[in-house]
Amino acid sequence: MASRDLAIGTVFLSQTAIGILGNFSLFYHYLFLHFTKCRLRSMDVILMHLNIANTLVLLSKGIPETMAALGLKDFLSNTGCKLLFYLHKVGRDVSMSSTCLLSVFQAITISPRDSRWAELKAKAPRYLGTSSILCWVLSMILNIAVPVNVTGKRRNDNNTNKVDFGYCSSNPSNKVRKTFYIPLSLVPDLFCVGLMVWSSGFVVFILYQHKQQVQYIHRNKPSSRPSPESSAIQSILVLVSTFISLSTISFIFHICVTFLNNPSLWLVNTSTLIAGCFPAVSPYILMSQDSRFSRSCCSWMTNVKPLPLP
Repeated sequence: MASRDLAIGTVFLSQTAIGILGNFSLFYHYLFLHFTKCRLRSMDVILMHLNIANTLVLLSKGIPETMAALGLKDFLSNTGCKLLFYLHKVGRDVSMSSTCLLSVFQAITISPRDSRWAELKAKAPRYLGTSSILCWVLSMILNIAVPVNVTGKRRNDNNTNKVDFGYCSSNPSNKVRKTFYIPLSLVPDLFCVGLMVWSSGFVVFILYQHKQQVQYIHRNKPSSRPSPESSAIQSILVLVSTFISLSTISFIFHICVTFLNNPSLWLVNTSTLIAGCFPAVSPYILMSQDSRFSRSCCSWMTNVKPLPLP
């Protein structure tokens, strides 16, 4: 095995392991809150769906990429490749739409009571579960054509324009698909990103106005610790900037892989690696901003009884 393949396999394995550990830790956190009769927040419904989607993305791409880099090339059949790529695309779209839904819900929640969002503010928490399920349904329908261009490595194909993923291959060379299907598939992504930027900007603006109104309180109480408003603004900016920057870079690499004839394996691996960054990093961002996570860990540690000595 070449040292380059071993390095690529190690990178994919590390990303997958770190991402799955973070997502399972976040999932355990919600289970702990549920079974200890703690009251869940309304947005926790969205976060649980986001957690499942991120796990699906990591499992459907990270594990096959690791196996292919370590020398296992023909471990998937034609049907297996089609199913794997379909699940990855569905999980990726649900991850994006759930993040967008979370950002919009935060904007609705933080809006002033006398605004036009007041009526929607009271009704929004009741429709979060339905909206999250709708994200899954729409993603499954919109990506129904994804398996058409995917084939297994076992299938003999002399097409030189195909994209080789090491364990499966894709043939996006059809001009009709490049002209119509790919731009059409990008419309929901651009809509979600635009809506997320707008809603997050609205949240930052409202928090900034609130900070200006209570500025005199913080002047009378000097402290080195940042104010709650500053912490909230910082957490939103970190989450949004991480998502937007990684999505933009992933979009550029995806376009290069799609439109180049017979792209190199390095370009394909880099595109896949960047696409898995947000599912791997997002649970740690969410846990770092959730004070309940540290409390649940402390509660678990204090409730553990020592084993009796023999």
